[in-house]
Amino acid sequence: MSTPTKPDTYLRSLRPWDAALIVVGGIIGGGIFLSPGVAAQRTESGLALLLVWAGAGVLTLIGALCYAELGARRPHAGGTYVYLREAFGPLAGFLFGWTMLLVIYSGSSAAVATIFASYTASLFGLSTAWSLPLTVGALVFVTGLNLFGLRLGAQIQNLFSVLKLLAVAALVVAGLFLAGAGQSQVLAVDPARHGVGFVSAALPVLFAYSGFTYLNNLAGEVRDPQRTLPRALTLGMLLVIVAYVLVNVAYLAVLGHDGLAASTAPAADVMQRVLGPTGAKVIALGVAISTLGFCNITLVAGARVLQVMGEDGLFFRAVARLHPRYRTPNTALLLLSGWAVVLALSGSYGQLLDYATFGDWLACAAGVATLFWYRRRDGGTASFRVPGYPWLPLLFIGIVAWVVVMTMLDNPRNAGIGALIMLAGVPVYVVWRRLFSRAAP
Repeated sequence: MSTPTKPDTYLRSLRPWDAALIVVGGIIGGGIFLSPGVAAQRTESGLALLLVWAGAGVLTLIGALCYAELGARRPHAGGTYVYLREAFGPLAGFLFGWTMLLVIYSGSSAAVATIFASYTASLFGLSTAWSLPLTVGALVFVTGLNLFGLRLGAQIQNLFSVLKLLAVAALVVAGLFLAGAGQSQVLAVDPARHGVGFVSAALPVLFAYSGFTYLNNLAGEVRDPQRTLPRALTLGMLLVIVAYVLVNVAYLAVLGHDGLAASTAPAADVMQRVLGPTGAKVIALGVAISTLGFCNITLVAGARVLQVMGEDGLFFRAVARLHPRYRTPNTALLLLSGWAVVLALSGSYGQLLDYATFGDWLACAAGVATLFWYRRRDGGTASFRVPGYPWLPLLFIGIVAWVVVMTMLDNPRNAGIGALIMLAGVPVYVVWRRLFSRAAP
């Protein structure tokens, strides 16, 4: 239903297919084209590598099902911020929004826009001097697309998502059907990595699956959200899991496990080997489109969180305003994208993102944990209920907690600084509450 007509409400213009492609676009960025070699370095065989990718996909699907119930219970803009605020209080919501604005959404947008610039420069034979202008231009471009209503932005995002799926399909076809590689090496053991196990490989693989929560930030603009959100999250996640597993099969078929472990750009290596310079151009275009679509989703989703925070009095009131004609949070969008541009110009986004990357999955686990609060408060009234409750949500929370602990043990300095960035929001919140009486109770 797209019935809201008041100027201070969102228009429900996202259809089921739009919503599913937002899930795809929010997860598939540049990572699957660039860094699966890291996971290969931490596994001893192609079979172990594929099990990690499939297992991480199933775990993320569990998280998506939990968010499907949360979205059905609270089909409004704001996503994780709203769930944390309602279940754990305004401080928890504020800390999520604080970290999202300061580092997670803005930093990831800046970092992925840099990948876009690198591949675009390669595609057109431009010098490295073009990197920064292309990075900033990408952020400005996707921001401009969404200032004139989400319907236009969704149509462009659909195009981005379809094109990135076509790039994935081209990579799979090239790897499995054109390379002429023997299939025996796909599951083969890599003698150089015998006994390495695969536990540590879960870290980079899980991070490649992050982004499935973005659709919930836009729940206020989804038609028939109680039905659409669960279907879109499930369909989108299944598409991503299939794409990720098939791409890794293609990498292994062409490069082998040892070649994949040694590659820093496996997609480019596969396409170069199979189709030569033309293949390299094709995949460069695919990566550029994929990264541009990711930046688009990240900024649009983050702006909705800031807008709801403004309504709650936990951020500047100006960001709460929706454009009277397009019903878009343009001030919030310009603020988030502007900060992403600042991070890109400063060159500090990569380090900041490393500090707080674990916080993104920590927020996902905390969001899933709110499901227990909603079940106690609202009972079984939701139109969609996650199957296997409470065991599947507990499994998700437990494994993510393990990933966070492993990340902190693996790099305590970055994790510690990330925790400090989040905790720095506590005094900011206290000061804000003292200065502005409209803060949420």
